[in-house]
Amino acid sequence: MESDVLSGALRETLWVAVQLAGPLLGAMLAAGLVVALFQAMTQVQEASLAFLPKLAVCGGGLLLLGPFMVGVLRAYATGLFDRMVALGGAG
Repeated sequence: MESDVLSGALRETLWVAVQLAGPLLGAMLAAGLVVALFQAMTQVQEASLAFLPKLAVCGGGLLLLGPFMVGVLRAYATGLFDRMVALGGAG
């Protein structure tokens, strides 16, 4: 019984991590690919050219996805605390 609850909590934790990190990592990957393609086409090898667009994409993504991320974390925390109370009350 407790192992089922624990494995379900672990599965949900991993899914929350994917939901939170996935969109930002995908956007930064796309920005990195665009910058790398631009650098390869123009042969401009400037380190800040690779860093600054990814930083801007990350900041914009956090601004746009912030409410979604807070909602996911709030739902996860609420569910986790409800399960903790239910598991503690059953003993």
